[in-house]
Amino acid sequence: MNLTLFDLDGTLIETDSDHAFGEFLVRVGWADKERFKQRNDRFYADYLAGTLDVAAYLDFATAAWRERPAHEALAMRERFMREVMHPAVREPALQLVQQHRAAGDRLAIVTATNEFVTRPIADRFGIETLIAVELERDAHGGVTGRALGVPTFREGKVTRVEQWLKSLGRKTQDFGRITVYSDSINDLPLLEWATHPVATNPGAPLEAVAAERGWPILRLFEREE
Repeated sequence: MNLTLFDLDGTLIETDSDHAFGEFLVRVGWADKERFKQRNDRFYADYLAGTLDVAAYLDFATAAWRERPAHEALAMRERFMREVMHPAVREPALQLVQQHRAAGDRLAIVTATNEFVTRPIADRFGIETLIAVELERDAHGGVTGRALGVPTFREGKVTRVEQWLKSLGRKTQDFGRITVYSDSINDLPLLEWATHPVATNPGAPLEAVAAERGWPILRLFEREE
């Protein structure tokens, strides 16, 4: 069996789902327009630069919805999916996933965005295994704004994938081929861990690395700079 791992934001979808969810919450009035947007943009710039403070961002990103009743937050997430995420899912990305599914690969999405935002997006691609930032919950099931376990960012993606494989009783040697698709230089540790790294819609830093190392470059859509 082969293993295929997909980054999500910028790789399978044209936007960054975490940043887009924040902008959506501003639009619907759940977050202050000026203050929230400014900080949301700053955190996104930090992510692109590879300097994101994951703990600080997670606390910020969940603040606008975590105190609301669960049914309200879930309903707003469904609206976000309809209005923002479904249009961002393009046929070439769906076909890529289906190609690996038809080949019998074990599939997973590995993303630095939290599981609340990304679970329905993974479902849209028909991928059951989602390795994302897990949200800590209190005794009543409420989101605390902190991560549970290792965040799936940079080297943390490798750690979490290896933890997942161990839970399945699997090792990397069990797979004939390990393919990783990503657009971001932040995923260099995971791409280097793979036997078949694919720079997908890559930003300039990753494209330079891919060209130097002879990695395949795949363009599923035109990247917005």
